[in-house]
Amino acid sequence: MSNQYLNRVLLLTCAIAVFGAASCRNEPKNTPVKVVAPVGPMVPTPTFNADSAYVFVKKQVDFGPRVPNTEAHRKCAAWLSQAFKQQGLDVIEQRFKATHYKGTEFDCVNIIAQYKPNNPRRILIAAHWDSRFQADQDTKNPTKPVLGADDGASGVGILLEIARTLEKSGVDIGVDLICFDAEDQGDDSDSGEATRTWCLGAQHWAQNKHREDYFPLFGILLDMVGAADAKFPQEGISVQAAPVIVDKIWATAASLGYEDTFLPVKGSGITDDHYFVITMANIPMVDIISRPGATKSGFPKHWHTHEDDLTKIDKNMLKIVGQTCVSVVFNNYNGVF
Repeated sequence: MSNQYLNRVLLLTCAIAVFGAASCRNEPKNTPVKVVAPVGPMVPTPTFNADSAYVFVKKQVDFGPRVPNTEAHRKCAAWLSQAFKQQGLDVIEQRFKATHYKGTEFDCVNIIAQYKPNNPRRILIAAHWDSRFQADQDTKNPTKPVLGADDGASGVGILLEIARTLEKSGVDIGVDLICFDAEDQGDDSDSGEATRTWCLGAQHWAQNKHREDYFPLFGILLDMVGAADAKFPQEGISVQAAPVIVDKIWATAASLGYEDTFLPVKGSGITDDHYFVITMANIPMVDIISRPGATKSGFPKHWHTHEDDLTKIDKNMLKIVGQTCVSVVFNNYNGVF
């Protein structure tokens, strides 16, 4: 274990201690920040195909709600693995069991797609692929599962299109695209212990990484990244644990003309997959998550409701997020940052 890695662990531990167990129910408090420009001119990058990403989102939604232990969940898992393999990536299916806070034992699978798996210089990009077991923010049928077109499928659709873009480009950097399972099955109560009922797939992976010596340069998490009204303030835990990476991503978005979507403001901390990747796996990770501020929670109005269907997915937003991620990968490879 290198001194550089030990120093990074120490910095992450100290940074995250500021937050403790952050709540996913924090009311957003945004404060302006200065976005630091890249150290050199941005390099040309492949065009991210939003039409293709949309097809990938639709395919997931067509399976129905992807709740663990359901047929839709099993079929979607098999399709995701095959879809990544078709893009030429090496796929690991990390199967595990997780206990739902209501007592049910879930059969889960994290899907890990590796681009250039033997390249030691790596970047992690992730999203969750399950959808919530109940529409607890809805007034109609609140106990029935949601389709999760935005909350889950949008991020995974972008991952699949990133896989296709990378394979076509042949860029010489390693990228791991991870679809975390059982992110959205948690207890939406005010209890401090409730935070550990969320992100079960990320918690399992962080304690059982697909490679023991796996320490990527940084990670990016995508969550609710497909709706037309999406806004991305700089999520609070990300700013504390990975400020340099936050600057990279938001500067890249600004250079592409997306500063009206990637807002130069610091938001509150969110309990999301990145929290456990940071605290359990000691990997700096940034959460790109929509907080348009339309509700008390700060999340989109369709969050955990039956309105989170395919009509909420906007191709232009898929383009904004996907092109930003692709540009971050290529500019990191070319040494701009």
